[in-house]
Amino acid sequence: MTAPGELIIEPKSGKPADACVFILHGLGADGHDFEPLVPALGLPTSASVRFIMPHAPRLPVTINGGMVMPAWYDILAMDLGRRVDEAQLKVSAKRIQTLIHEQIDQGIDSQRIIVAGFSQGGAVAYHAALSFPEPLGGLLAMSTYFATADSIELAEANRQIPIEVQHGSFDPIVPESLGKSGADRLTSLGYAVNYRQYSMAHSLCPQQVSDIGRWLLQRLSS
Repeated sequence: MTAPGELIIEPKSGKPADACVFILHGLGADGHDFEPLVPALGLPTSASVRFIMPHAPRLPVTINGGMVMPAWYDILAMDLGRRVDEAQLKVSAKRIQTLIHEQIDQGIDSQRIIVAGFSQGGAVAYHAALSFPEPLGGLLAMSTYFATADSIELAEANRQIPIEVQHGSFDPIVPESLGKSGADRLTSLGYAVNYRQYSMAHSLCPQQVSDIGRWLLQRLSS
């Protein structure tokens, strides 16, 4: 797996960034997929938030007949919660953690770094954030599942991380039951999880975008 880079959106304020939000795209997309989300969030123009949207490498995906496409890891069967290439997922999560460390090295407080992911990217976000050795500012899981729930080594530093899980009630790609089970698993482990359901399929909706904007402001207001 090679790292093909990332889309970086600097603060419109022109000021140096004092916070960072990572957004990981889904299968078959790239970092540009969530580029339109940034202006739609309604963050104040004074916000000094850097958005980083990494591009997944191109890999053969078993459930798509071995077709090569942007993918954080191979999906071996449609039972998405179980049949994935965990080794590849963890390599992708490690790459995201390296990018997080780079932001910390540039002077951004780890507690002002948020990791978000959609679908396949959300599974990587779960692993990257919950196993990261320094406290992060939040984890946003969108239309996704906790693929490594049974193998992850949870970091004590992020036992208190605010977690927002959002899912569509009509999702035909990642059934809501998988999204809910991931949230329930973390709740049972003592994590603070807020779960939001939307009347949508495998996508984002206007109400959700508004909720994400407010959630980010809450996380980064201090």
